[in-house]
Amino acid sequence: MRITKNHNGLYALYASPARLLRGVRKKGSNGCPGNGCPTMQGTGTIRMFNEMMRAEIWLQDHVESQQGIEDLASRLGYSTSQVRRRFKQCFGLSPSAYRDILRLEKAARLLIFTPYPIQTIAARCGYQNHSAFSRAFLRYHNLTPRQYRQEQRIRLYRHPYRQEHSGDPPSFEICKLPSRQALVTRLYQHERESHLDNLRKLSQNIRGANALPERLRQGPGIALIHHLPLDSKVERIDLGPLIDEASTAGVAIPVSFRLLELPAQRHACVPIESLDDIPAVVQYLVSEGLPKKRCFASGEAIRVEWNDSDMTMQLPIHRE
Repeated sequence: MRITKNHNGLYALYASPARLLRGVRKKGSNGCPGNGCPTMQGTGTIRMFNEMMRAEIWLQDHVESQQGIEDLASRLGYSTSQVRRRFKQCFGLSPSAYRDILRLEKAARLLIFTPYPIQTIAARCGYQNHSAFSRAFLRYHNLTPRQYRQEQRIRLYRHPYRQEHSGDPPSFEICKLPSRQALVTRLYQHERESHLDNLRKLSQNIRGANALPERLRQGPGIALIHHLPLDSKVERIDLGPLIDEASTAGVAIPVSFRLLELPAQRHACVPIESLDDIPAVVQYLVSEGLPKKRCFASGEAIRVEWNDSDMTMQLPIHRE
C-alpha cells in the first residue's frame, strides 16, 4: 500500500484513515487493518475516502441521536451493507462501534469538565438507559462513570499550575466570539506538529487547498482539535481558512472540504506559542482559572486560530 505523507508529518484524507487511528485498527500480518488495505491508486478509492470521511463526520455530529446506520446509508446513497463494509475498510471498525467510541470519549470529557449529572451526560451521549451507559462506560474505561469522574478530578486538582510550571499562569480572557464560517477538511492525525509556521503551512498544502483562492490560503485559519486534551483512539482535526460571504463569492468548494458553521459562543481565549502548550493551559483553566469566573469547559472541540503573527487557543465554555 502506498501512503503519501506531507512535509509536516501528517497524513491527509488521501491516506487510509485506518493507518492513522492508532489503537483502533486491528492489524493483519501485513501491518494493515483487518484483512488488508485498499490500494491508494485511482480516483474511485479517493472518492470512497471522501464519502467515508463524510460518514465519519455524520457519526460525530449525531452522537446524541438515535438515528441509525440506515439513515447514514440513505444520506450517502448506499445500502447499509455497503456503508458498513466501506467504513470498516477505511477505519477498521464498523460505524456502530466507531460511534460507540465517540460517545464514550465525549462522556469522559463531560464527566471531567462539566457539573452535569451522570444521567444528563448519558442522554447527551446518545444513551437512553442509564444502566446501559454505565455498563458500556465500564467496559471501555475500566471504571464506572462516578469512579472515573472522581479519579480524574483528583488528578486534575492535585497539582496547582505554579507547582508544575515556572512563571505565572497563562493570562486569558472570556470572549463571546460571533458566529463565523470556515472551509475545513478533516485530517486523521499521525504525528502532531506544534509550531505556528507548520500549522499554517499544513493548511496551505493539504489536499484540495491549491484550488482555493490565494486570499483564503494566506488569510486567518482555524483548527478544531477534537481529541485534546484527553487521549483519544480517534484523533482528528478540522483545518482550513476562516471565510466570509465576500471572500467566497464564486468560489468552488473542493470536494474534500466542507463549509463549517461556527456558532456564536463564549470561549476562554489564551495566546499560545505551541500546540504542546494546550494540555497545561486547559488544566489551569479547568482547575483554577475558570472556577474563579464561575465558568466551566463545555467539553466541545478546542479551537486554535492563527493569523500572520499570533496563535490563540479557544476553549468553549459555559457559565454556571
